[in-house]
Amino acid sequence: MRYLSLAQSLTRSSRRIRIAGLVALSACLFAAATHPALAQGTNDWSELQRGLYLSRVGDCAACHTADPEKPMAGKYALDTPFGTIWTANLTPDEETGLGEWSADDFWRAMNEGIRRDGAHLYPAFPYTHFTLISRADSDAIYAYLQSLEPISQDVMEPDFPFPLNIRFVLNGWNLINFEDRSFTPDPERSAAWNRGYYIAEGLGHCSMCHSPKNFTGAVKDGDAAYSGGMAEGWLAPALRPGSGGPGLSDWSKDDLMAFLRHGRNSRTAAFGPMAEVIDKSTRHLTDSDLDALATYILDLPESGEAPADSEAIDTDDPAMQTGALVYATQCSACHGPDGEGIPGQFARLKGSSLTQSSDPTTVVRLVLEGVRSVPTEKYPTPHAMPAFDWKLNDAEVAAVATYVRNAFGNSAPAVTADAVAEIREAQ
Repeated sequence: MRYLSLAQSLTRSSRRIRIAGLVALSACLFAAATHPALAQGTNDWSELQRGLYLSRVGDCAACHTADPEKPMAGKYALDTPFGTIWTANLTPDEETGLGEWSADDFWRAMNEGIRRDGAHLYPAFPYTHFTLISRADSDAIYAYLQSLEPISQDVMEPDFPFPLNIRFVLNGWNLINFEDRSFTPDPERSAAWNRGYYIAEGLGHCSMCHSPKNFTGAVKDGDAAYSGGMAEGWLAPALRPGSGGPGLSDWSKDDLMAFLRHGRNSRTAAFGPMAEVIDKSTRHLTDSDLDALATYILDLPESGEAPADSEAIDTDDPAMQTGALVYATQCSACHGPDGEGIPGQFARLKGSSLTQSSDPTTVVRLVLEGVRSVPTEKYPTPHAMPAFDWKLNDAEVAAVATYVRNAFGNSAPAVTADAVAEIREAQ
């Protein structure tokens, strides 16, 4: 029919009213952003405000917004080792989004990874983490998403090879990798630690990037958890000391909180996928939630595996000599002749856990592609590192990467020109 029914018109008018209300409420949300009680789900916020906040904790916009003009309408291409998947439309459009979904449908998707039609969701949607969240939090997120302007946007089926393109095979994947869990506070731990666990392991799904994956693409747990992993072609560094490197063992809580709030601290600045996490998620956390998350992350135990032995490469090595020359002419103006950097401005390479990671992918990508820090309230003007892919050949990039990984008291395996060529080709 060409004309909407009266019921449909009333429904959409109601949504427009709720959108207008949400715009007004967002000012309250920003003003109250440091109120510690709000993170715990008290009555200080409305259901829509809590839902907006929780959607930010979960970094929903990063994956479900491909076009800024179509917020939460999905169709963002996620590259996985198995192919490309396009994210779902979370707006309440009745044909292509969640308009026909109930709160129960949404809870089942979050808690079990099952769509409204009964089909399994692919674990690129982190239901393996979201299963920890409470029904109250799920309902708040649902209420917020239902208040958005409906946007019609068809989402393509994943570009996966057979048999992964058949959702039924996810029954086997879930049998091996998925546990339907609920959050139970640890009475031996502080309230801050328990809240940090709930955020990191639940909505925040931090280990999804910062942990390695098994052959099925599932996050490894146990000693491997938080020992570093690949995320969108970047190495998400180890957050705990062990085989993945020194982790954050020498970071203070203030260091970590500043990094998550402002995108910078005295050691480094966020870049790559982590810059987007800070922009769309962690900078919006309340002070109490930010403190809780830092409390949990910095309490991660050492990995059971010892770091791989790696003696610093001798300065007489030809690659080190070439790397020293490249560093002196191209890098030292910002990062300093001794690798100390400039606190709050340019990253310190001396003692950097990322620089010394066993996997040099991110170091090489930084040299090839350059990066731009995220603008935040404290640092509204972002700094940028230029790309050198046009200026340095593979051998020179390998040499300078090897140099910064073994100068200034650092030690890490050498980088080869072949490894650089492979990363360059994947750009």
